[in-house]
Amino acid sequence: MRLSRLARTLTSLTLLGYASAALAAPSPAARPAKPVLPAPAAAPGQPQLPTPSSAAQKLYSAAKADLLQVRSLLRSGRTQSSVGSGFLVGTSNLVLTNYHVVSQFALDPETYTGEWVDTAGQRGNIELLAVDVLHDLAVVRVNRYGTGSFKLADGTVRLAQGQYLYSLGNPLDLGFAISEGAYNGVISRTFYDQLMFSGPINAGMSGGPAVTADGEVAGVNVSKRLDGELVSFLVPIRYAQELLKRVDPNAKPPQDFTGIVTQQLLAHQKAMVDQLLSGSLTMKSMGPYQVPVRESEQMRCWGESNAEANARGEKPFAVDNTSCAMQSAVYVSDSLQTGQVGIRHQFMRSTGLDRIRFAQLSSASFKNESLGSHTDKRLTGPTCTEQFIRNKSMPMRAVMCVRAYRKFAGLYDFTVLTASTDDALMNLQSRLDVRGVSYDNGMRSARAFVEALAREDKR
Repeated sequence: MRLSRLARTLTSLTLLGYASAALAAPSPAARPAKPVLPAPAAAPGQPQLPTPSSAAQKLYSAAKADLLQVRSLLRSGRTQSSVGSGFLVGTSNLVLTNYHVVSQFALDPETYTGEWVDTAGQRGNIELLAVDVLHDLAVVRVNRYGTGSFKLADGTVRLAQGQYLYSLGNPLDLGFAISEGAYNGVISRTFYDQLMFSGPINAGMSGGPAVTADGEVAGVNVSKRLDGELVSFLVPIRYAQELLKRVDPNAKPPQDFTGIVTQQLLAHQKAMVDQLLSGSLTMKSMGPYQVPVRESEQMRCWGESNAEANARGEKPFAVDNTSCAMQSAVYVSDSLQTGQVGIRHQFMRSTGLDRIRFAQLSSASFKNESLGSHTDKRLTGPTCTEQFIRNKSMPMRAVMCVRAYRKFAGLYDFTVLTASTDDALMNLQSRLDVRGVSYDNGMRSARAFVEALAREDKR
């Protein structure tokens, strides 16, 4: 995502576009800054700052003519809204960048438009030809041609663990730069493959190329972790190759990409739900209950308990929680990420409450769930149904809520809440969230989840 709001920087994973609004102006009451003194010369024996490697200098010198900054501008006044990077492919006038860099004028072309700026300060208008939302890529056409610095291999780019890569772009809208780092394998925790790049990538470098020492493009800068050091990610170049094959360089640009984005999201949700429901869900024991989860490379589960507080007598009840969530989502816009599955189970039992007080506690917990707002501009308000039902092995209270996407027809968010009703002094509450799915796949997921909940036979 672009860093248009400070809150965006507090998440553990951030996309690398950059919004000018992130540069906060000093408050009127701020004291005048102290004058900056020139840095003293290094004392004898004191290490000097490292100079860029000869390989990095050579690569940047050869490639800088084909590096571009990609800007999203408000049509009214042509003021800058966000910026990223891009690069000319071969000797063509096609530029590769990230979808999230161009998402504003892809989804709202009446409000936003695009502009490119090169390392010499020349600029021109952008025509958006194609997007790949699932892999966060886009192809734009510009009114200048590349020199051939960035050539995409016809086949797979072979990389070795620890091999040096060089990332190029325009960090923080400060100027074009190159950074060095190491390739450290393919990340399989995301739904679609990404490459781990152990090197510095900053906001504004989204869409820039990451190349080998030979100048071969290995990937496209896309995101980094904020809770780690030098943990950055690249889109493998094979996805860009596939997108470019579908682009007619002389085609008239689509007027609106909403329908195209919708179709790609529908394709993603089918693959996501098929994977979720492929085979039986994994069952975990929580007290006498069996609860469904899906543990995989793309989905991780975590547990926590208040056992220590309960043992000290601070709480008259015990609570165990299991939460599972996909490790990635599909970026659609700054305000919408979708294509995710989340599962949560909470097992509560009384260690000092009578039946009435425990019923009040469990009921309050069930009512405390957030189901969405009716004022949300992205989705409709939740439409919910509630029933007392029984599956093969246990009775329960069940609530299902559905919200429709306002802009992307045929996509919905489903939430299923259940609470066991078979024991006065213990309670299992479960929740399934499936975001950005078709109605049929939402119902498939809800049905499989409710049917899998179970209680072991009492003895």
